[in-house]
Amino acid sequence: MLQALIVSLLAGLATSIGGLLAMNRRTLEREYLAVSLAFAAGAMLLVSFMEILPLGVDAMRESWSEQAAQAIVYLAFFGGIGLVLAIDQFLPSSLNPSEIEGREAALTERDASQNVRLLRSGLLVGLVLGLHNFPEGMATFFTTYQEPSIGITLAVAIAIHNVPEGIAVAAPVFAATQSRRKALWWATLSGLTEPMGGLVAAALLAWVVPATFFGVFYGVVAGMMVFLALDELLPGSWRYNTANHQTIYGMLSGLAIVAVSLVLFAAS
Repeated sequence: MLQALIVSLLAGLATSIGGLLAMNRRTLEREYLAVSLAFAAGAMLLVSFMEILPLGVDAMRESWSEQAAQAIVYLAFFGGIGLVLAIDQFLPSSLNPSEIEGREAALTERDASQNVRLLRSGLLVGLVLGLHNFPEGMATFFTTYQEPSIGITLAVAIAIHNVPEGIAVAAPVFAATQSRRKALWWATLSGLTEPMGGLVAAALLAWVVPATFFGVFYGVVAGMMVFLALDELLPGSWRYNTANHQTIYGMLSGLAIVAVSLVLFAAS
């Protein structure tokens, strides 16, 4: 059990690596933010459609027919989109991360520290990724506990796409506050929900949890991630563009990294 908890912890702490990478001074350069935000968006999109949604459907199949399982998970998926959309609609326009202007590098340190729009973008990403990492931590724990070799392979795959997730959290926080401590803290915090999921999984070993819970939860988280990628990360990346194709190249790189992680997982 201890091994399974350690594996889930290390996979989650990969967001700290992303946070460290994001704290390079180049983070304040527009082209860097353009590529890194698009990179994380591509990673979110592929992992949502190719990993999280199928996991949700697989969980629902234990209690429902194939058609019903897909219907419930897709309803949860759009419910997750609706949840983030509702939060977005209730926020004042001045706090909406869709309004990030892409001029943070030109701001003074005082102005940058007050740029709540960019800061909120990073914190919202961290919140959604924290929700995403929680069930990943549970999956990593259960898999490692039953089959250590398979669990470690899964943890490596998760860690690979946790690095750009850490960048997605830390880059906007660092650009807005210029505080390395805050950027690293929020990036790390978004990943710590993964070992928390492992701890919950350990506690649940003595309990029976309905598979439908995981099916619905995976669907909701996938929807939140997709909406966040399309509504905030990609538009933010476009605004930071300083040359053609920076957003496209960043997104394709994110897609490729997650594709590699899926191949590593399949190899197990």
